[in-house]
Amino acid sequence: MQELRWLDAWAQAELVARGEVSASELVEAAIARVEKYNPVLNAVVIPLFERARERVADGTLGAPFRGVPFLLKDIGATEAGLPYYAGNAALRDAGYRSPADTPLGAAFRDAGLVALGKTNLSEFGAQTTTQPFAFGPTRNPWDLERSPSGSSGGSAAAVAAGLVPLAHANDGGGSIRLPAAWCGLVGLKPSRGRVPLGPGAINRIICELGVTRTVRDTAMLLDAVSADAPGALFNAPPPARAYTGLLSEDPPPLRIGWMTETIEADTDPVCKRAVLDTARTLEGLGHRLEAAFPAALLDEEPRPRTVALARASFRYTLRTLGEMLGREVEEKDVEPYLWGLAEWDQPAVGSDDYLAAAEWLQGWVERVSAWWVDGPDLLLSPTVGTPAVPLADMT
Repeated sequence: MQELRWLDAWAQAELVARGEVSASELVEAAIARVEKYNPVLNAVVIPLFERARERVADGTLGAPFRGVPFLLKDIGATEAGLPYYAGNAALRDAGYRSPADTPLGAAFRDAGLVALGKTNLSEFGAQTTTQPFAFGPTRNPWDLERSPSGSSGGSAAAVAAGLVPLAHANDGGGSIRLPAAWCGLVGLKPSRGRVPLGPGAINRIICELGVTRTVRDTAMLLDAVSADAPGALFNAPPPARAYTGLLSEDPPPLRIGWMTETIEADTDPVCKRAVLDTARTLEGLGHRLEAAFPAALLDEEPRPRTVALARASFRYTLRTLGEMLGREVEEKDVEPYLWGLAEWDQPAVGSDDYLAAAEWLQGWVERVSAWWVDGPDLLLSPTVGTPAVPLADMT
């Protein structure tokens, strides 16, 4: 059913609700697209076709999605019993499987989304391209020689190519933003606490949601999975109303700050021009543009200050990998990039250095966030500093 390929999730769910198409037909059409296009794209690395067919056959699909086909990124949100490799060859070879549902994995299922498979990513989401040793490169559907970025590159490539209308993605430092930009999609990194991460999660940076082709699909997905989690590190204030309910409203004129001459000198002219064109469009819609931005964004300090946090984070990743494998982690178990970042053969990060870096970073976050208290409503800036880069240049 080729005509389903470019319908968004909202439209597909409406077809099912009206009885014009069955959930089974949606899933079979999407499976056919994955089988046809994925050999070239390499976006889906763990097919779950039979499991998807079983889900639509039992007739217990929830609203609002009612059987819309979907893909899970192979890290973060998942369901009990599913393969879980996180782009890592050692976990793949061990056949590791998720021991339990995560809250978001269960929320996706309960909202009626049907996972057809799991998507490719950089190993443990640690790079801004999607070409792990374990599964090979994912290709950008707009130009097969270019990267879809990362780490949610498999999800973004699949949605941009029309394999599914939306897919799971998560972000700790650009892993939703970058693939969405390079693949021409809507990518939202929700506010901390808006979408639950899971029991015991203390990460202040990672957020999860997805990539879509339409704003209304992103709103629909956020409505479906937003939830408070008792005891969570963050719980965002509940929205005043459903996000989908705002789609039909014309917003009042907004104050929008934008970065013009302050954009980094190495930002590609194409990206600078995109900001200028967007600013003109927004002005034409009645919004007010101001050359204003949080000054702290141009600080050079965050990079050296967060070295201790980065090293500790990647060392924790290797420790967790060892627990999953049930043995001591060796250098051959991960890619050289990750081993180097973790400096596993060096002394651990001192607790005082870690706490000092975490405290400084929180202060920097507060300085950036304070700009919005009396400042503009939105900030317009380049999403990424360069158009999609050839895969060969990111190896």
